[in-house]
Amino acid sequence: MLEQQIDITDEAQETLSMHPQKFAMWLFITSIVMLFAAFTSAYIVRQAEGNWLYFELPNLFWTNSAILIISSATMHWAVLSARKDNLSMLKIAISITTVLGLTFLVMQVWAWQELVVNGVFFAGSESNPSGSFLYVITGMHGVHIVSGVVFLLIALYSVFTYKIHSKNMTRLEMCATFWHFLDILWLYLFGFLLLNH
Repeated sequence: MLEQQIDITDEAQETLSMHPQKFAMWLFITSIVMLFAAFTSAYIVRQAEGNWLYFELPNLFWTNSAILIISSATMHWAVLSARKDNLSMLKIAISITTVLGLTFLVMQVWAWQELVVNGVFFAGSESNPSGSFLYVITGMHGVHIVSGVVFLLIALYSVFTYKIHSKNMTRLEMCATFWHFLDILWLYLFGFLLLNH
């Protein structure tokens, strides 16, 4: 009877355990969700007060959405390749994902340039709060994409030094989780801006 209780306790502890770094990452993701929930809520409240400039979103936001969707697919390909110890495919997949992440950042800067050409500015006497909100929301997402690209570069280095393989997946799994989260976050933000711009 006592042995049975010990076995049940051991099983429960194994089920509830999580890698400490993964736990820290999930706490970080939760804080990001709360941050952007606050931004989008403030956007809706401020928009309801009036004096709001309505404008077209840059077409490059559509391109960037496609880039992130493709990068999620290549990231998933990287994880599957690592689980099968197909290291040559893993190198290709993680390299493509990193390049797509960097491409997203470049395209985002171009999208902001398009906004400036169209008279939508971040701040100043002639600016409207709607422009400021747009720059803050997309800019903060860009900052998190930068952190995601840094994570990708660390994973890329680990892949090319053979530190990631089927027996050592933690770093790549964390990178994939964070990258997929950033992609989903962008799709949410883009959808929100489409409905409320």
